[in-house]
Amino acid sequence: MVTRMRQIALAAALLPACTWAFSADFDGSRALVCATVDAHACDAGEVCLRDLPDGFGMPTFMHIDFAKKTIAGPKRTTPIRFIDKGKDQVLLQGTELGYAWTIALSQADGSMALTLVNREDVFVVFGYCIPP
Repeated sequence: MVTRMRQIALAAALLPACTWAFSADFDGSRALVCATVDAHACDAGEVCLRDLPDGFGMPTFMHIDFAKKTIAGPKRTTPIRFIDKGKDQVLLQGTELGYAWTIALSQADGSMALTLVNREDVFVVFGYCIPP
């Protein structure tokens, strides 16, 4: 557990520092590896809980393949059903395990916000992406 927390802390520390060199790579033209670093779980009428993504069953690392329109984690691969390339961000959407999800990826620095939602609860995850 301590080793995993060190890996996450290292990824959180290094990824923001590295992304400036790859800013042109966040427009959806290249595959990306993303590290999730912070997560929140919310239920209606309750205070949201905060934990590491792994604590909520989220993958620590994901691979986004824009050409194949897939996102792969350590346990499963899910199709990207919708991609919107805007001026400042790329939006990705899909569904998996009864949840609809959206990823908003900054074209400037590779930071991302991910939401997973169903009628009972919502998960919000933050992280960073870099080219593999």
